[in-house]
Amino acid sequence: MRTDWEIARRGFARYAAYPAATIAGAFTNIVFGFVRAYILLALYGQRDVIGGYDPSAAVTYVWIGQGLLMTIWTWGWVEIALRIRSGDIALDLIRPIEPLRVALAFDLGRATYHVLFRGVPPFIVGALVFTLVYPRDALVWLAFVASVALAVVVSFGFRALYNAATFWLLDVRGMIMVSGIALNLFSGFLVPISFFPDWLAAIARATPFPSMVQTPIDIFVGRTTGLDIVAALGSQLAWALVMIAAAQAVFAAGVRRLVVQGG
Repeated sequence: MRTDWEIARRGFARYAAYPAATIAGAFTNIVFGFVRAYILLALYGQRDVIGGYDPSAAVTYVWIGQGLLMTIWTWGWVEIALRIRSGDIALDLIRPIEPLRVALAFDLGRATYHVLFRGVPPFIVGALVFTLVYPRDALVWLAFVASVALAVVVSFGFRALYNAATFWLLDVRGMIMVSGIALNLFSGFLVPISFFPDWLAAIARATPFPSMVQTPIDIFVGRTTGLDIVAALGSQLAWALVMIAAAQAVFAAGVRRLVVQGG
């Protein structure tokens, strides 16, 4: 665990080294937060509740989603893919720690940095301008934190899975684009899944994507309560194990066919 902790610290430090990029990113999150919030509020002109969300819960959904955007990192993560394409993955394979374990620990450090400096500031701005809802129980706050941590692991497993496809593809950008579209839609980031038609919501809930965004938001705004919170966390844990196992299996299969120039 000491090794994982040190790798996570370096993941945190890597992103802390670029404060200007963090400030610019947080500002962008805030701008889009206002755009998304006012678009959603326009839907409530004729209705008080949509998909189980009242206006305050809907706006809270927006600002939690903006805060989780870079924490979960729902798109554009290609670090493993780039190392496979360059051949640098061969160096990772001769090191004493399994590459995906290193990447996960590093990603948890990255996520911790982003939740503090890209997640909290936009949410504070949203709280100053809009009327938001908050958990009223310390246990719910703890469940929310645990849910966010599990969401990062599920997200990492999914990202590692499509990155490992680089072992077979000359260019993984197309897969990354399609994966990003599916993730943003079915995770509940664009709009809550409860806004979907029943058939589309059923498809979304059969995927790991809601565990990345919708589940922690529903815990925070109070749509998931009581024993349902335990069930939601259990579902996230199951998806985390499945996605990590799938990523490891695909990565191992790719390593078996890996040929690096020179040996």
